[in-house]
Amino acid sequence: MNYLLPLLAVIIGYILALVFKPKKKSNLKLLLAFSGSFLLSITVIHLLPEVYASHNDTIGIYIMLGILFQIVLEFFSKGAEHGHVHGHDKMSQMPWLLFISLCIHAFLEGFPVGHHHDLAIGIAIHHLPIAIILTTFFVQAQLNRTAIFAFMITFSMMTPLGTFASNYIPELHYYTTEITAIVIGILFHISSTIIFESSEGHKFNVAKISMIILGIALAFFI
Repeated sequence: MNYLLPLLAVIIGYILALVFKPKKKSNLKLLLAFSGSFLLSITVIHLLPEVYASHNDTIGIYIMLGILFQIVLEFFSKGAEHGHVHGHDKMSQMPWLLFISLCIHAFLEGFPVGHHHDLAIGIAIHHLPIAIILTTFFVQAQLNRTAIFAFMITFSMMTPLGTFASNYIPELHYYTTEITAIVIGILFHISSTIIFESSEGHKFNVAKISMIILGIALAFFI
């Protein structure tokens, strides 16, 4: 399931976008708010205590490196990792910078999944609305359907590939704590940005707060 959940989430999101062609952003933003709070809660409740339990004095530095690295990735992806895509200009070819940055992001997210099974659920919930938003954006930008399919299928495989690499490349085991700390930084940035960007004008409302509380509660009881 660690391999299947993140992969299926992207594929399901891709299919939902093609079939239903969602136009109401409010429902997607609520789902994003839920996914952001769930991901942040898993990071704080489960991942963070474990890396600090290693008594590695440099953990904080690696977390900050993760945050900085995600900021650099977003310079190329324009924030697509948290559903922040705009514009409907026609695309004549694959947006390679967006593709590469998203794949790197998804690949790194897969590293801690092998040791934290609940994180696979969090990443799947995170990837579902992102896949819907990306597919809708590409369709509206009139990107070639084959290119859209190739983009989303490759994106869906990156997190499972990261999990596979962390499980089966022995050299990576020596740096499990450091890699997890970098991913924590990435998830901190992504999840907090999602929470604050998932409503118009960055305003909170009852529905959004309810979804955030639900995400926190679910992460706590998993």
